[in-house]
Amino acid sequence: MKKSELRQIYLDRRKALVTDTLREKSRRISELFFSDFDLSKIRVTHVYISIEKFHEVDTSFVIDEVWSRVPDVTVVAPRIHQQKGEIASVPYGPDTKLIENGWGIREPAGQELADPAKIDLVIVPLLCFDVLGNRVGYGKGYYDRFLARFRRDCLKVGLSLFPPVDPIDDIHEGDVPLDACVTPSEAFRFNRVNQIYRLRS
Repeated sequence: MKKSELRQIYLDRRKALVTDTLREKSRRISELFFSDFDLSKIRVTHVYISIEKFHEVDTSFVIDEVWSRVPDVTVVAPRIHQQKGEIASVPYGPDTKLIENGWGIREPAGQELADPAKIDLVIVPLLCFDVLGNRVGYGKGYYDRFLARFRRDCLKVGLSLFPPVDPIDDIHEGDVPLDACVTPSEAFRFNRVNQIYRLRS
């Protein structure tokens, strides 16, 4: 199936989730993330701030846990430059003020930008992902361009409300695959030849 078809299917599936179900799935995703990923060597992690109206995975569970469990890890969050079509990473702490951009997306208010070369882990938003680690986003290409700037060893982890789909038909060279993805019931890693294996279920 093509990305455009999957995008509409999973936008509709997310809209159908009631708030309590979304929060419970998000909580389980956070628990699996922390049980299956060792953050002891992570110094800087980029985490997107979830958009409530889009029914995204609620990343506040992950962010709050990082702040409390591994306070030495610096959390940065995205700021979108709409004219350039680019994402930058801005430090985000418990006391950071959030402001809404022109699309109503909350972003850290600070002016300091993080160096992409220093980011060790990126938590990536998505609508769905396939068994090879490819993802479907909102179709603007922001995160693919963003991820292409990181070190090769930077860990790219998706958070998905749903299990993987069959291989996506129209993947191209500009699409940056995930290294891992966490769902409410399973965590997956994708090795260098794009074969999936389960971490835990």
